[in-house]
Amino acid sequence: MELDGKALRLEETRLTVILNKPKGVMCTAADPEGRPTVMDYVKDLPARVYNVGRLDYDSEGLLVMTNDGELAYRLTHPKFQLGKTYSVVCDGTLTQTQKAALEQGVMLEDGMTSPARVEEVHSLKNGNTAFNITIHEGRNRQVRRMLTAVGHETLMLRRVALGPLHLGGLPSGSHRPLSEAEWAALGDGQE
Repeated sequence: MELDGKALRLEETRLTVILNKPKGVMCTAADPEGRPTVMDYVKDLPARVYNVGRLDYDSEGLLVMTNDGELAYRLTHPKFQLGKTYSVVCDGTLTQTQKAALEQGVMLEDGMTSPARVEEVHSLKNGNTAFNITIHEGRNRQVRRMLTAVGHETLMLRRVALGPLHLGGLPSGSHRPLSEAEWAALGDGQE
């Protein structure tokens, strides 16, 4: 569409949803190996959206999908210090010393991590440990690498919250729009 010989760009409606990304899905628009991507789960939306941040192939849970660049910036830039909370199962017993190390920060090959919050630690009947961990950084495979640094393998990793956004009972592979309360908590007047 043109006006006075200049191309016009139609204003696209801002669209944001929370996707419960299943394990075994790539956070990319297309995969050369033909694996499923997050785009396969948002085909029904009326506008193209992009994932804000990533979850690795073996991880699952809350992933924000949006076409709102300003919101994406607010959700990912370190200056906003949004916590990312994960529900984790690791092999064996997470000791108090290992928990304390995670909470103080651990040394990884790319430097020391910021302190994490580790909560709701409980032993499972099979001898493994389940807990929630909240981090404020976004390094590649960070939680998995932190657990490796204290001597554990990550068996399950699910992002359950990103700042004021919560996964709740959203079924795997499903998406939902942000609630008015979530928009308000993000400081955005959108509905």
